[in-house]
Amino acid sequence: MHSASKRTLMTAAWVVGHEAGRHILMPQGEVVYQDGEILYVGHGFPGEVDERIDCGQALIAPGFIDLDALSDLDTTILSFDNHPAWRKGRVWPKSYMDAGPYEMYQPEELVSQKRHAFGQLIRNGVTTALPIASLYYREWGETVEEFEGAADAAAELGLRIYLGPAYRTGNPYVLPDGSIGLFFDEQRGLQGLDDAIAFCGRMEGRHGGLVRTMLAPDRIETCTVQLLRRTSAAARELGVPVRLHCSQGEFERQTVSRLHGMSSVEWLESLDFLTDRTLLPHGTHVSPSRFAPGPGRDLEIITERGAVIVHCPLVAARFGNGLESFASYRARGIRIGLGTDTSPPDMLLNMQIGLMVCRIAEGRADVCRAEDYFDAATLGGADALGRTDLGRLAPGCRADLVVWDLAGPDLGQVIDPIQTLMISASGRDARTVVIDGRTVMQERQIPGIDHAADAVRAQRQFEGLMQKYPQRTFGHPPASEIFSSAYRVVQKSPA
Repeated sequence: MHSASKRTLMTAAWVVGHEAGRHILMPQGEVVYQDGEILYVGHGFPGEVDERIDCGQALIAPGFIDLDALSDLDTTILSFDNHPAWRKGRVWPKSYMDAGPYEMYQPEELVSQKRHAFGQLIRNGVTTALPIASLYYREWGETVEEFEGAADAAAELGLRIYLGPAYRTGNPYVLPDGSIGLFFDEQRGLQGLDDAIAFCGRMEGRHGGLVRTMLAPDRIETCTVQLLRRTSAAARELGVPVRLHCSQGEFERQTVSRLHGMSSVEWLESLDFLTDRTLLPHGTHVSPSRFAPGPGRDLEIITERGAVIVHCPLVAARFGNGLESFASYRARGIRIGLGTDTSPPDMLLNMQIGLMVCRIAEGRADVCRAEDYFDAATLGGADALGRTDLGRLAPGCRADLVVWDLAGPDLGQVIDPIQTLMISASGRDARTVVIDGRTVMQERQIPGIDHAADAVRAQRQFEGLMQKYPQRTFGHPPASEIFSSAYRVVQKSPA
């Protein structure tokens, strides 16, 4: 670990520099940083340094910015091949809601999950993260206490983070006949917003500026007019970003249309909610598209208001969704950043899937290139947060960088390192991570984390959650009926 006062020079076979608003590639380049700030990027640094690190056959690049970063134990595996969602515990049955939903994790488990997730983000080359967690397993919203613990965990590990507990005024539930209803408790949601506002005021800039804040209302269909209006006003007053999951599914599209007579984006425009600090995961169900046919101004509105689409290619593709398309959104001038929103939090895998889905959607390969996605994962995220000091390696920027191993036996040959990352690399090829000048991972090891013990702890918590699934699943079937297996399971015969 480097002392903050040291002047460190790192060199590698390739360095991603930055000039005139664009990334550039520097063979045998150098990066010099001190006190968390980049001093020099180029060749032949003329000054004195305290430490020289030659990374060899590697790429030194800016760290990724994950605008929708998983911060709990991912349950995608429980829904991946288990459908429909309302029969498989992904929507509360009315019986569970009437009985009184409860926290399915203990407070200490919620904090340990965030620490676990933050470590996974670092291991995959993410240096700035905006956490996201499911509310399916919560009593209602997230708590200030767990997010104070999350801030401490992020600071301990060295992750740059934007935090804000999620809140909502509504929740979908399954009626006995299988239809989906909505339950609203506006006062509870508004109290959650008040708590989040107080959290922002208290935590903004903590831990030397590594901890910043945001407002995070839950999915748009679980929000009321009053909640969104108050959120928008608070965000403007606090000067923090707002993230609202929007235009991400058919249930949302139908619900917002039924309740408000317009699309999700049109509704947000009518509330004056959209600004250049509004982050909208996932943007796959905008009008017009194959998911939301018919006339609509969604993309035009997003472009005009300067809001940001948070593109999460992997989790969308797993369930048959995708942007139509990344290239066409960019051509419209829509601001786009990237999020992972699932496990693994592998930004490279997301970029690879996104590129392929885009080319399939457009029916041609020349509409989107490797650097377009690399830009979205770095410059796009920095732009979304209004941070010109992130997402690039240039003098005056924060020293957030990742050393990608280009010498691995399975990586293949390297002509252009960015294209190589997009073809054959994965998050596991991140070798060293530096955040704010602090080496937070070296040779895949993060100080303070026993990865084997951490994995065992996470698995134990996950299994505890699965045991509780029948309580919050329609009809309360046993777990064996909720979760399918790829093949017939043959148990060992008793002796």
